[in-house]
Amino acid sequence: MSTENKQVEGQDGRFANSGEITPGAELVRKTTVVGGMTLISRILGLLRDIVFARYFGAQLVMDAFLVANRIPNMLRRFFAEGAFSAGFVAVMARYRENHNHDDARAFIDSASGTFGVVLFIVTLIGVVTAPLLVLVVAPGFVGDGGDLDLAALMLRFTFPYLFFISLTAFAGGILNTYGRFGVPAFTPVILNIVLIAAAIWVSPKLDEPVMALAYAVLIAGVLQLLFQLPYLAKIRALPRPKWAPRHEGVKRAFKLMVPAIFGSSAAQINVLVGGIIASMLPVGSISYLYFSDRLMEFPLGIFGIALGTVTLPYLSRLWAKDDKQAFRQTLDWSLKIAFLIAVPAAVGLFMLAEPLVAALFFGGVFDEYAVRMTASALKAYAMGLVGFSFIKILAPAYFAREDTKTPVRIALLALLVNLILSVGLAWYMSINNIAGPHVGLAAATSVAAALNAALLYRGLRNTRILRHSAGWPIFLARVAIACIAMLAALNYLNQPIEWWIDTTFVERVIWLAVSVGAGMGTYFLTMLLMGARVKQFKLQAD
Repeated sequence: MSTENKQVEGQDGRFANSGEITPGAELVRKTTVVGGMTLISRILGLLRDIVFARYFGAQLVMDAFLVANRIPNMLRRFFAEGAFSAGFVAVMARYRENHNHDDARAFIDSASGTFGVVLFIVTLIGVVTAPLLVLVVAPGFVGDGGDLDLAALMLRFTFPYLFFISLTAFAGGILNTYGRFGVPAFTPVILNIVLIAAAIWVSPKLDEPVMALAYAVLIAGVLQLLFQLPYLAKIRALPRPKWAPRHEGVKRAFKLMVPAIFGSSAAQINVLVGGIIASMLPVGSISYLYFSDRLMEFPLGIFGIALGTVTLPYLSRLWAKDDKQAFRQTLDWSLKIAFLIAVPAAVGLFMLAEPLVAALFFGGVFDEYAVRMTASALKAYAMGLVGFSFIKILAPAYFAREDTKTPVRIALLALLVNLILSVGLAWYMSINNIAGPHVGLAAATSVAAALNAALLYRGLRNTRILRHSAGWPIFLARVAIACIAMLAALNYLNQPIEWWIDTTFVERVIWLAVSVGAGMGTYFLTMLLMGARVKQFKLQAD
């Protein structure tokens, strides 16, 4: 078939007009690609966490590693995911749409050099001040246990990860803007493979086995960046870094980044405060929150983040072309898909919390008590899954329009709510011996996410940026009824936690697979019986 009869992507990443592949179909295809790659990464990430649980459990050394790894990851979200998504991607999309390739290359070179210098300085400061940073984010580590010294030592190896992974995100932002979503989505697989290998084969050979994970984080950061460079060269977008803070595009990107940095810092302060409180709770609390969060992130990463990753550059291009109708339709479609998946995923995580944790993590040094504590936190996180998913869809609608101030104001309010609830719920659960004080931190995070999403949604509705298509009331009713049916099926199949602990690993995995399959089958079959069809979820922009 000739290129005149279908939509093709040129060397500059732009799409020609098409009679067969529409922009909406292209968005669906790329969301599927990103979701598929993310699924591979999340499966390996789950395997990584299983290995972590079996080899290190929910003990002091694991808490220390998680603190050492949290600091660069917190800053990664601060630089790479928050400010960068708001600033660089939006400006890059405008350069692609309204400038030639040479101008876009000049912007890439200037941004990479300027951003790289800033990152290097921050990384150097982090390595030098590692003990102080651990003292700030985990004051509960102070004492005779040695966890402060161990965490500080590991941080000297994990902190440089910030430099490499932020540049990796920079490269991924370029590739996403040029329509190459698969490579950035696959890149996290490298981190998981390196960490699994380090835990299984390197840690037993070290005097301090957990140090293998710190070494692996640094090595993985380098490999992730190197992996993307050939693909940048293929689209003639390999950066030639230069210090150019006065470049027009760089100034515009940083202007957008500044308020986004405050927004990202608000979100990361939530993480920071939660970590400070968790470090003061009984040993293992940090690990319980980590393992439960990873299970919650599994469906969020596959669907919510995949949609958000693809939607941001697409919405940015639509706004740059002043195609507001297609912008609204794409946003409405994204919310419908997110709702279709996130709501039953949240119900499933809540109902299967104990089976999931027991089947995946129980064994080795991860005991029954750790299963119960982790499952309790997972239930609290599950209640916020819809909010987390909607934020990934709604925030890009602001960033694509170069509005970074509104999400900042909303994030600051959500931060305040999270702070108050974290302290209050952790204290209440502690004195009343309910579930575990760490569950209060998870619950506070979920409430804050729901509030954040609701306010983002209200802002888009009030400004008429978001207009829902016909059929939403019927759609919501179908989802509600299908979730009730799924809830009944899961409740029927559910076994008490003692059964999950006492049975064999193979039986746990088989019964978990049966339960998950039955839940999904019941949900989608009920949707089908109530009249839902695939064509109803087609992007109307087609």
